Amino acid sequence: MPYSLISVILGLLGLLSAYFVYLKVKSSSEGEGRVKEIGDEIHLGAMVFMSAEYKRLAIFCLVCIVALYFSLGWQTAISFMLGALCSGTAGFIGMYSATKANVRTAVAAKEKGASEALNIAFFGGSIMGLTVAAMGLFGVGILFHYFAGDIKTIHAIEGFAMGASSVALFSRVGGGIFTKSADVGADLVGKVEAGIPEDDPRNPGVIADNVGDNVGDVAGMGSDIFESYCGSMIACIALAASMTSATINSLGGNQYLLQFMPLALASLGIICSLLGILTVKAFSSKSAETALRYGTIGSAVLFVVLSYFLVDLMNVAVGVWIAVLVGSVGGIVVGLITEYYTGGSPIEKIAKDGETGSATVLISGLATGMQSVAIPVLTIVCIIFISNIYAGLYGVGIAAVGMLSTVGITMAIDAYGPVADNAGGIAEMSEMGKETREITDSLDEVGNTTAAIGKGFAISAAALAALALISAYIEKISISDESFVLAINDPLVLCGMFLGGIFPFLVSSMTMTAVGDAAFDMIKEIRRQFKEIPGLLEGKAKPDTARCVDIATRAALRKMIAPGALAVLSPVIIGFLLGPKALGGMLGGALICCVMMALMMSNSGGAWDNAKKFVEKGNFGGKGSEVHKAAVVGDTVGDPLKDTSGPSMNILINVMAIVSLVIAPLLV
Repeated sequence: MPYSLISVILGLLGLLSAYFVYLKVKSSSEGEGRVKEIGDEIHLGAMVFMSAEYKRLAIFCLVCIVALYFSLGWQTAISFMLGALCSGTAGFIGMYSATKANVRTAVAAKEKGASEALNIAFFGGSIMGLTVAAMGLFGVGILFHYFAGDIKTIHAIEGFAMGASSVALFSRVGGGIFTKSADVGADLVGKVEAGIPEDDPRNPGVIADNVGDNVGDVAGMGSDIFESYCGSMIACIALAASMTSATINSLGGNQYLLQFMPLALASLGIICSLLGILTVKAFSSKSAETALRYGTIGSAVLFVVLSYFLVDLMNVAVGVWIAVLVGSVGGIVVGLITEYYTGGSPIEKIAKDGETGSATVLISGLATGMQSVAIPVLTIVCIIFISNIYAGLYGVGIAAVGMLSTVGITMAIDAYGPVADNAGGIAEMSEMGKETREITDSLDEVGNTTAAIGKGFAISAAALAALALISAYIEKISISDESFVLAINDPLVLCGMFLGGIFPFLVSSMTMTAVGDAAFDMIKEIRRQFKEIPGLLEGKAKPDTARCVDIATRAALRKMIAPGALAVLSPVIIGFLLGPKALGGMLGGALICCVMMALMMSNSGGAWDNAKKFVEKGNFGGKGSEVHKAAVVGDTVGDPLKDTSGPSMNILINVMAIVSLVIAPLLV
């Protein structure tokens, strides 16, 4: 059997495993009466948004497919279509499952306790994780099987990454705008103005807020990780296809096996992810944090150990395994550092600073986010430096693959967070009682930390994947132009670097403005309902939640177009107007700025969020105090930073890099 079919078979096995996990979740009770009604409202709202978003995405993808067909051939066009389909399918399945698991988690917390609630919430996230890993492995594996062996067709696989990145960009930006416009609106009017609790059923924006958790943090994050996962594999394939004979010999002497190596590692990774998911299940009787940590670190350690024997079995140089090792270890380090800055002592300082008002909360949170950039960036530098020493630029790509190979368990834990958060909202809205809410809150608290870790992990993985894609772009241009060098003293390269630095700021501004504008509309609507619906604040009438979902949906779909178009079109315009050197410089400038801004924004937002929760536990006056009001302001400012603008940075650089790689043959 050809090597390439192994990854295809394991991809199908991953999908089958995800289906069995879904059946397990589906077999749990979804409750009845009010709790089921609320769960159905959230599920319907999420499905309506996804349907509307995918219709617009289909039009964009069709235009790209036609353009690629006439400029680069049918192979690249087919690859783009498959990449977009796989990414869209993974996002849809993951979100569909999450909106079925949330209500079942709440019911399990009430009827069976914390252990069973953890199992259902985690299994709900596991469906997303397994689907992301399986669809990526299956899609890239199929294309590799048919296109490998011919230098002319192997590069057509790059279209798959472009398709995946295009879907990821719109899903992440659109989902982020939706979720934060609803969250900010619901919090400012509900908690700050009306003085009612979070997730109170009287608040018209609460259902939209819960829908947003799914479209932003499940479907959006899933497509984000999917494009980095596939992009890193495809970058390694492209680099191996462009290697000189001397480089090939230094890494083992077999070019085909070097091209197949990222798929082999990902195939091993999905097996380790399945074992990690079973580990979480085995330790679910312990605390949620302990079970999730055992599953994540255990699967990563097992992967690193087994990958050594895999590299040895394939007769590839041991330097490739060292790149896998530093990538995997680096991912854990970035995750732990992110956990410290968003869940450790810094959040206590931010909360304490609330004693002097919201201004000091904002200053402290921004300072924390800026400080949090240093160690993750130093870690990325170490990964690049060490992997390059032992395996060249190919090693940098392999390090990204090593970091992302256990994406099945990593994404499962990340998607677990929104499921647990939704379960808490459902428990509050359906008045399940204090004990149930305490269980869901404990799960949600761990979920907030895992979500912050997931964002740090996604940013560092995207940085390595983008660097590998940029390296593949340089190698591809160099094949046609041997004198091609990106020198910092070249005016074209320098101009490109400054141009690249503009885009992260522009996209951040666009997405934050979009959240602010949409939140303004949401706030006006919630205020209107409180004023005009008799008995709503007294709990004697039902709010019009569908209206709030509609406002968030229309705003997200309208505002996601400009950032997406900017990311896709800018490499084409710069490349054809100023040439490949300016484009290479642009990618370098965008990479540096995107990574720094993404880490700062995501960690500031995460720190503000957990500082608010720290106050709500009874510290510094607890809920309703002046410190709490200041912390809510910080959390509100941080929401678009951590869930919209920050996450869009890593997709922005990957989209720009993969578009540049795909159009490279047209520039020389």
